[in-house]
Amino acid sequence: MVRRKLLIGMCLLACGAGLVLSLNGCGASNGTHVTPPTGKIEHVVILFQENRTTDNLFQDPVLIAKGADIATSGLNSKGATIQLTPMDLGTVGSSPQNYDLSHAHEAFVKMYDGGKMDGADLIGCTPAADCPPNANPNPQFKYVMPSDVQPYFKLAEQYTFGDRMFQTNQGPSMPAHQYIISGTSWTGPGTAGNFFAAENPEIGPNGARQAGANTGCTSPPNETIFLVDATNPDPDTNETTTTYPCFEHATLTDLLDTQKLSWKYYSNAPTCGAPGPCPTGIWIAPNAIQHMCQPNVAPPNATYCAGQEWVNNVVPGPQVLTDIAAGKLPAVSWVIPDGKESDHAVSNTGEGPSWIASIVNAIGQSQYWNNTAIIITWDDWGGWYDHVAPPVSGTNSYEMGFRVPLIVVSPYAKASYISHVQHDFGSILKFIETTFGLSTVGPNAGYADSRSDDLSDCFDFSQTPMTFTKIQSKFDANHFLNDKRPAVDPDDD
Repeated sequence: MVRRKLLIGMCLLACGAGLVLSLNGCGASNGTHVTPPTGKIEHVVILFQENRTTDNLFQDPVLIAKGADIATSGLNSKGATIQLTPMDLGTVGSSPQNYDLSHAHEAFVKMYDGGKMDGADLIGCTPAADCPPNANPNPQFKYVMPSDVQPYFKLAEQYTFGDRMFQTNQGPSMPAHQYIISGTSWTGPGTAGNFFAAENPEIGPNGARQAGANTGCTSPPNETIFLVDATNPDPDTNETTTTYPCFEHATLTDLLDTQKLSWKYYSNAPTCGAPGPCPTGIWIAPNAIQHMCQPNVAPPNATYCAGQEWVNNVVPGPQVLTDIAAGKLPAVSWVIPDGKESDHAVSNTGEGPSWIASIVNAIGQSQYWNNTAIIITWDDWGGWYDHVAPPVSGTNSYEMGFRVPLIVVSPYAKASYISHVQHDFGSILKFIETTFGLSTVGPNAGYADSRSDDLSDCFDFSQTPMTFTKIQSKFDANHFLNDKRPAVDPDDD
């Protein structure tokens, strides 16, 4: 009760600052929402992959023939048309992904170029040996070889594929993972103004990432994160403030807890001596929310998260497979990959499609298939070219970002359907809220779920439930359950 009063008070404070935020919502959401009939959807599983645009990952001739908006070329800053060329998904093959591209907010601004979408060639590439002028001409203008991602194609072709799904934020992974649990990367009332976490945390005087660094309320004292003033429309001046990466604001998990709905955050965090998984890595969103982590001592001197939410709900990623088999799947699940199966450039080994297929197959062949919705999307654009200009918000200059793929898998997903409706991460939260009769995390434009759609066009709850067909993949669930390799957290930028 104390924590809930604190959060409500925080949100009232935010209303006074002009953000108009609340734990339960102060205003009605816009748009038409269709609540699933009782019993149709009892479990929602969010599979959150890494760093792909729609043009980069889904050069699928079947989807294109059905009307999916996928481009095979794009404009660069010199006005030249650049043909997209094929590349392997992982670090092996005839054309391995041995470089990474900047996907910081600055890189977004370059590619977006006021909506012209012609600045991808200005995005930074590392390491130098695998980037122009030494190698890989036009490194941003690539697509993944279809043979490497057939499980994704089969899922998208059979169920619902969204070609107007946008990353909510205009930057990299750390803030994107904040959006997928709460609909915002707002830092909370501790920072004056409308500031949102914009980048990944940095350590040291030169702003260098430190391998294995904690990124949240257990971060070293010298770790900081750049913020954007969401009310400042000038992208060249809005990253002028930094803060320690420990935030406090309402999340969707608070609403689930209030209604006694179960949830888990399956992550790539390794197990350690402290309670629960080690709070390390830029993809572990609960670590950066103070009331979820409840650090063992006051930040910036904390060393582990000690809160019951963390200990009970933040668990190793492969446990989702054992929980499904044991009949312990919670009402809402966030499933975060390890770097090896994440699809992230340089870090991934090409196992991402198999990782996703193993989870979908586990659900599809279990007691959960008849009442589960699986939402598959990617956390950010990764620096790859995409031709569709995002609908940049007029109220928050850090929203919206570039397109990322979306696949909705369920016996009630529309079969072989291309959704051209605008969606973002807030849509996923809104779907969960609509499904379980929850209020919004925050009203109006303060949190993304308050102004997003709820994926209604992706479902037909009157249709005969679809029978599950196993998705073929290179690796099965046993591969991931028995994987003893160390967890990989990419040197994201």
